[in-house]
Amino acid sequence: MNHPPPNLDQQVFNQHRNLLFSVAYRILGTAADAEDAVQDAWIKWSASDRAQVADPKAYLARIVSNLALERLRSTRHKREMYVGPWLPEPILTSGDAAEAVMDAESVSMAMLMVLETLSPLERAVFVLKEVFGFSHAEIAAAVERSEAAVRQTAHRAREHVRARRPRFTADRSRQREVTERFFAAATGGDINALMELLSPDVTLWTDGGGKVRQAMRPVVGASTVAAWFAAIGTVTYQGVEPADMNAELVEINGGLGMVFSAVGRVIATVTFDLDTNGRITAIHNVANPEKLRAIADGTAHDVGTQ
Repeated sequence: MNHPPPNLDQQVFNQHRNLLFSVAYRILGTAADAEDAVQDAWIKWSASDRAQVADPKAYLARIVSNLALERLRSTRHKREMYVGPWLPEPILTSGDAAEAVMDAESVSMAMLMVLETLSPLERAVFVLKEVFGFSHAEIAAAVERSEAAVRQTAHRAREHVRARRPRFTADRSRQREVTERFFAAATGGDINALMELLSPDVTLWTDGGGKVRQAMRPVVGASTVAAWFAAIGTVTYQGVEPADMNAELVEINGGLGMVFSAVGRVIATVTFDLDTNGRITAIHNVANPEKLRAIADGTAHDVGTQ
């Protein structure tokens, strides 16, 4: 009798590991929790009777979705009590994933913030249906609801997201151009150049989590936001002198963003939403050290949906 190699189960799991992280990250919005959900999925997978599993991909996606949903429910209260605005945990993404427009949009900071306004169940159903294309029957098994209930939830979530997602987005080449110009203006302290790039009603969201000093409420208006960023090149920030701070352009959540670092640590990330004219309409600035570990780790994630 032929026995499968002892590491075959690990091989099958690893084959779908990127997909599992991609599902969990979109449901949870944090890389650390997504990694934990993937690890828990491995424990469940290794303890299951794989001989009864006809489709490992669907089976593993169901496991990790359920685990992520449970984890999201348990962290909900903590997020509601968060000090200042709560933003998703940024991750470095690979160029391949970023080239797929749908994949990039569904993992963008803007979309993750919209998903944060859904209920945990709506979020899980939306991610599985709209992003990963699972059937209502497959999702029903994953979230332990009837297929009819899942259809209703999917419709409700889709309408909610449609009403709140950014309606206008510049193409990728325009995004790169604007981000590079913003990078030069911010690091050079050029407030006039910054003003040219910002929409009049631009909103800056800053997340320090009570760990570092940040704005406790969204900062609104081009002049105020421009002044905030122009100061980066002239004042001490988080105990770091401007001359000691490094800034670089990197791929963050499917789009070009900025990473500020100094003395061997990442200080903050900055990402943007643009309208079709290339004006910046929203800026997401994450400075909570607990949310910068995935960036500091330096690992680029493949967050594709296949």
